[in-house]
Amino acid sequence: MSVAPDVLAEARPTRIGMIVPSSNTCLEPMTYRLLEGRDDVTVHSARIPVTRIALDDGSDQQFDAAGMRAAAELLATADVDVIAWNGTSGSWLGADHDRAIVAEITRATGIPATTSTLAYFEAFARFGLADIGLLTPYTSDVNEQVRVRYAAQGIAVSGHAALGLSDNESFGRVRPDALVAPSIALAEAGPDALVYLCTNLYGAPIVAEVEGRTGVPVLDSVAVTLWHCLDLAGSALLDPRWGRLLA
Repeated sequence: MSVAPDVLAEARPTRIGMIVPSSNTCLEPMTYRLLEGRDDVTVHSARIPVTRIALDDGSDQQFDAAGMRAAAELLATADVDVIAWNGTSGSWLGADHDRAIVAEITRATGIPATTSTLAYFEAFARFGLADIGLLTPYTSDVNEQVRVRYAAQGIAVSGHAALGLSDNESFGRVRPDALVAPSIALAEAGPDALVYLCTNLYGAPIVAEVEGRTGVPVLDSVAVTLWHCLDLAGSALLDPRWGRLLA
C-alpha cells in the first residue's frame, strides 16, 4: 500500500545521533532530562562495545575508528543532523584521536560530527577557560594521562580527583551527592571551571548546587556533549541549571 505524501509532517525536530558506550546507563536518560519539556530535539543512539577504562591496548582498542564508522553509518539511516561519539576516551588518547574519528564519520556519512572531548575543547576555547579542576570516576593514572593530554592543548589541570574505578558499568552507579565534597575541594584552587569527565557519571544533577556553593562554572560531560551537538545543529542550547556557561 502506498502512502500519500500529505500524511507526512512538513517539518521535523532536530535529530541528534549519539554513539554510546555499550555499558553506559547514564547518558541516554540524563540527556533526556537535559531536554525535559522540549519537543524540538530528539536523540537517537547506536552502541559500540565498551566495558573497561584503563591505560592498556585492550582498553584502547574499544575506541577504534572502524567501530565508530559502522555505528555512524547506522545512525545516518535515521537522517540525523549531527553525530557525536558520546565518550571521553579522547581525553586520554589525545585530541587528534578524536579529530580522526570525526573526520572518518563525516567522510562516511556526510554528517557533521563531534565527540565529548572535542566538545570540551570547544567550550574551553569559547569561554576562555585555561585552568580546570578535574573530577572523574577513573583511576589516578588515567587522570594523569588526561592532564598530560590537556596540557598539550593549552589547558592546565590545577587539581584532580579520581574515584578509582575502571569497570565502566560501575560509573553509572556513583551517587551524585558523592561528587559534591570533592568538587568543593577542587574549587578551592580557583580554577576557571570544574570538569566532570565521564559520560557515565551523574554529574549534571549537582551542577547547579556546586556552582551556587563555589561560584565556579561546572562542565558535565553529558551536558557539554549535548550542548555542542545542539550548537552544531543550530538549535536552542540548555537551561542554565545544567551549567551556566551552556545556556
